[in-house]
Amino acid sequence: MRVVHTSDLHLGVENYGSIDPATGLSTRLLDFLGALDEVVDFALHNGADLVLFAGDIYKGRDPSQTHQREFARRLRTLSEAGIPTFLLIGNHDLPNAASRATAVEIFPVLDVPNVYVGDRLETTTIATRSGPLQIVAVPWPRRGAVLSREETRGLSIDEVREMLEDRLTRAIYDRIDDLDPGVPAILTAHATVNGAVVGTERSMMLGQDHTLLVSTLHRPQLEYVALGHIHKHQVLRRDPPMVVYSGSLQRVDFSEEGDRKGFCVIDLDPNLPQGQRMVDFQFHDVQARTFATVDVKIEPGDPDPTGTALRKIESTSTDDAVVRVRISLPPEAAPLLREHELRQALAGSHFIAAINREVTGDRRTRLAGNEAEGLQPMQALELFLENRSVGVERQRELLEYAQRLVEEE
Repeated sequence: MRVVHTSDLHLGVENYGSIDPATGLSTRLLDFLGALDEVVDFALHNGADLVLFAGDIYKGRDPSQTHQREFARRLRTLSEAGIPTFLLIGNHDLPNAASRATAVEIFPVLDVPNVYVGDRLETTTIATRSGPLQIVAVPWPRRGAVLSREETRGLSIDEVREMLEDRLTRAIYDRIDDLDPGVPAILTAHATVNGAVVGTERSMMLGQDHTLLVSTLHRPQLEYVALGHIHKHQVLRRDPPMVVYSGSLQRVDFSEEGDRKGFCVIDLDPNLPQGQRMVDFQFHDVQARTFATVDVKIEPGDPDPTGTALRKIESTSTDDAVVRVRISLPPEAAPLLREHELRQALAGSHFIAAINREVTGDRRTRLAGNEAEGLQPMQALELFLENRSVGVERQRELLEYAQRLVEEE
């Protein structure tokens, strides 16, 4: 039995792109769809019994018709091939009101064959070509569905989060205890798990996340734990059952510059004893768009700052990449820097995100040229904090408050 595990597709992230003249679509949308196509092609040609998306299909709760159409096309391909697909609800999939439907609920309403949606904490048994498989779904919780207003009245944010984590933990234990030991079981959760390396996924993960203990999910009744929400691929536990974040399929911003991108493939043997059925695990890389940072330091007295910057650009792989250049230079060198020559040297890149100058002794860092055009307020603030070398945790805190102000406005 072969399961393909992926997550955090985030269709709709179109920063650092342009319009493709052949399709009229954003080149970044094509990046994300191309990575998804690699997952679908692998499933079709390598005997997959199930494709599991561990949350966040779209960037936001209201995806465009184009994004929904393109994702539905891929689901139909899997459905027509007889490969079941399980869609877990992530935080980006949830509407802003409890009464509203999620964007992925349309598939079961239309009775699309072989498509299952995990929108509540429950167990679903799926009939695959290699036999039945139990999926314990732990979607991003609708807080109002877990806690009442009366229970949370007068409590701090931390106290509410602790109460939510406790309720979720007990509910997960109950679902796991009810599993049929004769049928392979996988748990999939869209959550932050204690011990995971979050990285600097700031703008995509604003807010006070609830956190689950890895011991809550690492239970002997399970064969594998498929996680989503954190974009960095990582294995939290290697001994059975493996606890794994597949990571996102494409880089969202420069915080993911050095991360591997791909999906996980898990092979199970239903004939082995419970908790010992996973016989193979592999991570398959996809052709994700490269992000490249070029850091240039101009020393005092350098007679040719432009030449120094050009040599650093030439020594960095920037072809077809999203590129940013960060230049530190003394005040006397600033007028000697010929930016148009730097841009010419980067002509083979996919997108020039920024050419930043930081003048030594002058803390003002400017975004050169017209790079500020099209930036959303949160993106501009994130770039400002990053160039100010503000710590990761402090950045996240400031961005959280800024997001609240934007939403109030």
